[in-house]
Amino acid sequence: MKTARTKTPRRPPHKKPSNSDQKDPVGVYCRVRPLFPPDQECCIEVINETTLRLHPPDGFKVNRNGEYKETQYSFKQVFGTQVTQKDLFDVVAKPLVEDIIHGKNGLLFTYGVTGSGKTHTMTGSPGDGGLLPRCLDMIFNSISNFQAKRYVFKTDDRNGMDIQSNVDALLERQKRDAPTQISRTPLNRQRIEPEFADMINIQDHCKVEEVDEDSVYSVFVSYIEIYNNYIYDLLEETPIDPIKPKPPQSKNLREDQNHNMYIAGCTEVEVKSTEEAFDVFWKGQKKRRIANTQLNRESSRSHSVFMIKLAQAPLDADGDNVLQEKEQITVSQLSLVDLAGSERTNRTKAEGNRLREAGNINQSLMTLRTCIEILRENQIYGTNKMVPYRDSKLTHLFKNYFDGEGKVRMIVCVNPKADDHEESLQVMRFAEMTQEVEVARPVDKPICGLTPGRRYRNQAFKEELSRRLEERGGPVVGEPEEQSVMDVLIQSFPPIPSCELLDLNDEHTLPRLIEVLEKRRRIRQMMTEEFNKNVSSFRAILQDANGAVSAKENFVQGKMTEKDRLITSQKSELERLEKKIKTLEYKIDILEKTTTIYEDEKRALQNDLENQNQKLQRQLSDKRRMEVRLQGMASENALKWEKECERRVAAKQLEMQNKLWVKDEKLKQLKAIVTETKGEKPQRPSRERDREPKVPIRSISPSPVTVCDTFYLFCMMVGTGVGTCDVLLHVHGHMV
Repeated sequence: MKTARTKTPRRPPHKKPSNSDQKDPVGVYCRVRPLFPPDQECCIEVINETTLRLHPPDGFKVNRNGEYKETQYSFKQVFGTQVTQKDLFDVVAKPLVEDIIHGKNGLLFTYGVTGSGKTHTMTGSPGDGGLLPRCLDMIFNSISNFQAKRYVFKTDDRNGMDIQSNVDALLERQKRDAPTQISRTPLNRQRIEPEFADMINIQDHCKVEEVDEDSVYSVFVSYIEIYNNYIYDLLEETPIDPIKPKPPQSKNLREDQNHNMYIAGCTEVEVKSTEEAFDVFWKGQKKRRIANTQLNRESSRSHSVFMIKLAQAPLDADGDNVLQEKEQITVSQLSLVDLAGSERTNRTKAEGNRLREAGNINQSLMTLRTCIEILRENQIYGTNKMVPYRDSKLTHLFKNYFDGEGKVRMIVCVNPKADDHEESLQVMRFAEMTQEVEVARPVDKPICGLTPGRRYRNQAFKEELSRRLEERGGPVVGEPEEQSVMDVLIQSFPPIPSCELLDLNDEHTLPRLIEVLEKRRRIRQMMTEEFNKNVSSFRAILQDANGAVSAKENFVQGKMTEKDRLITSQKSELERLEKKIKTLEYKIDILEKTTTIYEDEKRALQNDLENQNQKLQRQLSDKRRMEVRLQGMASENALKWEKECERRVAAKQLEMQNKLWVKDEKLKQLKAIVTETKGEKPQRPSRERDREPKVPIRSISPSPVTVCDTFYLFCMMVGTGVGTCDVLLHVHGHMV
């Protein structure tokens, strides 16, 4: 598929020479989903049967200049919004069903963004079955008259198929079907839910015309899902424990003796009708993981794989029983894959488990894309890079198909609404790259090494027998042997003359007749002797041949004995290896369980560690905020106390200045008092005072002692902060 825009080649175009007769490109088809609601903006336009155009929605810018060129993409075929499920099946899936009937494998998978119609394309809706029920219907319509009895074919544990006799199959049917015989009554034959019963009600009854009528067939189905890169069996019957339900166990991938990948321990159910097969599918579909997202109400959270395995083996020469030879069994497989849709978390708003599921889905799809890119690069440029199939269980399971074990077909489902424009671009680019990958064409192997059809084998036998008889001169096959013996006798015997006697005196007729009869008798005797001689020689040859055959039989018997011994030793070695494999698988299961437990504990510890780290971060942030707050409060308090101290110091200085001034004033007053006291003389009281009542008057005449005491008292008062008036009163008292 090539786009209309011009591309600059990334490398010089030296192509590796390839044999186009032995390789086929991967068939990529496109199906456009109808718009819902139909009045919203559309970004995809179907041009013709093989081309569609993708144009940007309003306001979408891609280049720096704000320009965007419409791009065209070409597919093998484009199916528009009006296409029916039958038209899609006839073009895409019908050739794969014909291949599985003829012993070839096939892979069909749907790819696209979430909500683009992949599951509807694969499963269908009531009244309009999808690809899966139509494939089942075509297979059973083709082999309906040639199906083997149940349990004639039996699967083994190594992706192989065993065959049983009719007696063993009958015993196994009686053993297995006895407990469920009541459930198989005609009243309970329809076990599918009524709302989905119309999915398998297909009216066209399509079937394959060229079916080997000398073989018998049996169909086995299995259903698995790949969830978070783990494989789970959707048909596995697990006991229900309401107290402690047991989670499903994941399965492992193995490689069989033919280097084909298979799922170890996967349940394979033998089915005999379309209804029974679809019933098995629907039981597994109920267990599939789906969830509600912002873009899809029932979004698939896993990749589902429904595998249809067809076993066929030839009948014996009588056409009654199956040949009891395992080497004559041919097994073909058709895998129908419904990939989970890629999605962007910014659109689905996924969280928790939904986010983890989306990450695993996108990772597996990215691995598929990487494998396709490397395959394309190896084929175009002749490189030999290793394809990373093992990076994902999805690509590892189907790596044999890309290595040439069958046809690969892909249906790209797109939603034309404008919101899915960017995702549709990525899908188109992946489809463009996938269509350039070439897969080796499977070799046409004749069924069981024989020419198909017993009537053809009988015709070949007759032709070979006729050729050998012609070389030996015997009769040709297809003509009556008695007629050729009569011709030889008639040619050897002389003709009998006329025996009619017309005259009584006739003497010639009877002697001639007697002579002829004598000749005939002599010829007969000679022929008898020759025949006896031939019989004796043939008997001798037969005895010699029997001796040679006996010797050859003895030689072959000796060889067979040696082969039997070798086979016995190989069987014992195989049993030993099988026991070892079972032991190792048991150990692997134990290690996986232990790993699961450790992983759970690791996740729990990681969650606890994250919680503790978050708590510690919160505490550190609270501590930092508290430190900043305390630093602010401390600086504020320091500034406040600094101002308060300055105010107090200023007040104290003012107070001390006042005190000093007061002291100076006191000293001045004291000095004045002392000076005045020294200069004064005692006066006699006047006679008017003598006439006043007699009051004892102390002498105020100063003395040296009195002055010293007064000065000392002044100093004490000044030290204790007594006021000036008090000092004067004290001084005056001393003076008095």
